[in-house]
Amino acid sequence: MSQPTRRQVLSSLAVGAAAMTLAPHVRGQDAQKKLGFAIVGLGRFGAGQLLRSLPECKLCKPVALVSGHPDKAKQLADKYGIDSANIYNYENFDNIKNNGEVDVVYVVLPNSMHAEYTIRAANAGKHVMCEKPMAINVEECQQMIDACKKNNRKLAIGYRLHYEPNNLKAIEIARGGQYGKLRQVVADHGFNISPHEWRTDKKLSGGGPLMDVGIYCLQAARYLSGEEPTHVTAQTWTPKDDPRFKNTDASMAFTLKFPGGTLATCQCSYASHGISEYHFMTEQAYGRLDNGFAYGGITFLLKDRGKPSMLDLPNINQFAAEMDAFADCVNNNKPSATPGEEGLADLKVMMKLYEAAESGKTVAM
Repeated sequence: MSQPTRRQVLSSLAVGAAAMTLAPHVRGQDAQKKLGFAIVGLGRFGAGQLLRSLPECKLCKPVALVSGHPDKAKQLADKYGIDSANIYNYENFDNIKNNGEVDVVYVVLPNSMHAEYTIRAANAGKHVMCEKPMAINVEECQQMIDACKKNNRKLAIGYRLHYEPNNLKAIEIARGGQYGKLRQVVADHGFNISPHEWRTDKKLSGGGPLMDVGIYCLQAARYLSGEEPTHVTAQTWTPKDDPRFKNTDASMAFTLKFPGGTLATCQCSYASHGISEYHFMTEQAYGRLDNGFAYGGITFLLKDRGKPSMLDLPNINQFAAEMDAFADCVNNNKPSATPGEEGLADLKVMMKLYEAAESGKTVAM
């Protein structure tokens, strides 16, 4: 039998994710085990998005917290009904292996800490979700994948837009063939970052805006095309008079060339007016997603052979959707739509983009 192509695999995963996202009460879901999640890192994202979203999940519940701030952890534990005995710090984190309530560990720490805590969680016998970017280099990504495989644990990366209806519809249009082949993707994501953010410390972040917001642009090009780029170019800009950017760039512009003929032009920045959008062109259609990378408020303009219409798709809790999808994978031993290999693929491209920016040349993958 012939092996399926990567495009076919990605298409089937997208369809599966769409079904999970758009039909949360699929047959048998209510009977599935509700998995206990431990959130590692209680910053703006861990506490403000993930922990807040867990009560909305159908297949997940918050059962443990990991933080270096015990007072904050206790306050959040009380708010979300978490037993104070299930509060850990970074020194005693490995004791989580003895906690039968914890099924999944969600790592929400600075990028340079992703590999360490994913590996420690897997060695503790827990399934792992890790926020993007997966790590700060290719080697760490592979170590994370290997650790989860060795311990027979599942690993997923927090690519929430793979579970979001508007982005899933964009994938369907770009790859489905109804509107011809995908020809171009243009993606922009940026904002003015606050001073003293860990994300502008290269030791913690691994790089500049590419690692944080530019990865969404890269992801859009990859999931719309269903392919891996063959060649990349990049340019960065770092202002000399802005103290926010002592060891990272402020902006990057990059291009990607795909084997099927798709070209992508992307820009990301920590020093610009807030923007989060992309558009794409097939041979017979144009699609534009305003707020396309945002947590909500996404709109989708589709021009079908020149005739415009606004698609009416739901804006969902993307974090609840991605966590429920992973819980479903764990409960039913299914592959994730966003496995560690997906995060590894991004890091491979991003490292080549930094190489291209440094050399000023087109770099082959």
